[in-house]
Amino acid sequence: MRLEPREPIEVIDSHTEGEPTRVVLGGWPVPAGASVLARREAMRGAHEALRRAVVLEPRGHDAVVGALLVPPDRAEAVSGVVFFNDVAWLGMCGHGTIGVVRTLAHLGRIGPGPVELDTPVGPVGAILHDDGAVTIRNVPAWLERGDVSVEVDGLGTVTGDVAWGGNWFFLTELPGVPLDFADRAELLRLTTAIRTALRRDGVTGRDGAEIDHVELFGPPTRPDADARNFVLCPGAAYDRSPCGTGTSAKMAALHAHGRLAIGAEWRQESIIGSRFTGWLERHGEEFIPHVRGTAFITGRGTLLFDPADPFRSGIA
Repeated sequence: MRLEPREPIEVIDSHTEGEPTRVVLGGWPVPAGASVLARREAMRGAHEALRRAVVLEPRGHDAVVGALLVPPDRAEAVSGVVFFNDVAWLGMCGHGTIGVVRTLAHLGRIGPGPVELDTPVGPVGAILHDDGAVTIRNVPAWLERGDVSVEVDGLGTVTGDVAWGGNWFFLTELPGVPLDFADRAELLRLTTAIRTALRRDGVTGRDGAEIDHVELFGPPTRPDADARNFVLCPGAAYDRSPCGTGTSAKMAALHAHGRLAIGAEWRQESIIGSRFTGWLERHGEEFIPHVRGTAFITGRGTLLFDPADPFRSGIA
């Protein structure tokens, strides 16, 4: 059964280094499934209208990332969480995890210190620091394939890395293309063209997974950063933050190329000038990214759905 939005949905909004997160607190039926991953898969069909209604216009916009709190998989986890955006159900979201932690603190459900969460791609952890910053411990990240080349309309040959950081990324640089906020429309066009070329040529992540994020890198504009990025998210939105899963994927690729030592900090600047600080830890054969940033609560509200509203399920 496909669920149409009818009941009020309670949400808290925040932004993490500029990128919005909308945490759903109530009014959304608990999805079926015995795990967070199974619940996400069940939501792909039955909850599509709810996903669109919560994050799309007229109640949201294409940059909003939603976070539905669901029962966790582990006893030590305070919650499970399923992330979603304007076009898709996500595996993991770094900025969104920081937003969820700050939201739980705002609600009084957690205090400073460690917290565990369960996501569709595995367990993640976080530390809420006394100053309000949050450090997340992401799922393992790795470089899947290095120096992958595709022919892109209007750009020619583009070479980059395919890497996993909780989502699949194509990481590249475009010499001569400045990463300026004023040029974001052109950057969206270029990264979309790269993603189209990846799909055309069958370039995927592991087990044929779609590469739905494209991340460009260039020189930083602030002295306390190592690089500046522009990240195309699934759909047609760009990340205002430096992208937590993208920073994780980048650090894994840098380490694989011998350019980032275990434990060394990588300071990633976003297209709007905000910053994440990250580093890798090695656990056996796995590389665990840690990413630190700050989120701010921006609002709390009730989303209403008039049965007579032709756009109550969002403008897709």
